[in-house]
Amino acid sequence: MPLNYQLFYQRHLPHYQPAGAILFITFRLAGSLPQAALQRLDEEKRRLKAEILQNPDLQISHQAVYLAQKKLFGTWDAELDHSKQGPQWLAEPRIAGMVCDALKYRDGTQYTLEAYCIMPNHVHMVFAPLVFEGASISLSKIMHSLKGYTAREANRVLGRQGDFWQHESYDHAVRDEAELIRIVEYVRLNPSRVGLPETWVYCRTS
Repeated sequence: MPLNYQLFYQRHLPHYQPAGAILFITFRLAGSLPQAALQRLDEEKRRLKAEILQNPDLQISHQAVYLAQKKLFGTWDAELDHSKQGPQWLAEPRIAGMVCDALKYRDGTQYTLEAYCIMPNHVHMVFAPLVFEGASISLSKIMHSLKGYTAREANRVLGRQGDFWQHESYDHAVRDEAELIRIVEYVRLNPSRVGLPETWVYCRTS
């Protein structure tokens, strides 16, 4: 599946939705990464971009961008997993449970949910947007609905105001069955990698 490598340059993280694709989405709490971490990520992105620009072959560039996006996500997710700064509201069962319910509520109405995992400061989702009248429901519509509702409910429960979710997210179109298996396994193992208890129930990969 070809990737539009221009998207890698134009946005902080890629946003790409081929028709009929399964998507891997990660979104995080507002303020969950310190400025130093964001600067490291920006430096990594600039370095990867420079490497790609040195390659004049377009077909190789598609693969190079795919690998660069994968590496950038790995760095970004590791920063989230180990960040001790910023809010950890998703570690609270009443918030995590509400987000779980919202993910499952849209399963079958907006998408087919393959897997999800709620971490203390971010969420992983793997899903295929449903098709209506020949077109997939847009990722922006799904995320606007999901993040808007859960932000309002979480702020109500927490008795707070202001941004709950960070505006940007990471979205990746899964290329094939082998990659889907790897991503679902990555999601499944995320809680144990960061030492969450075995009783952590806010994760589903089957």
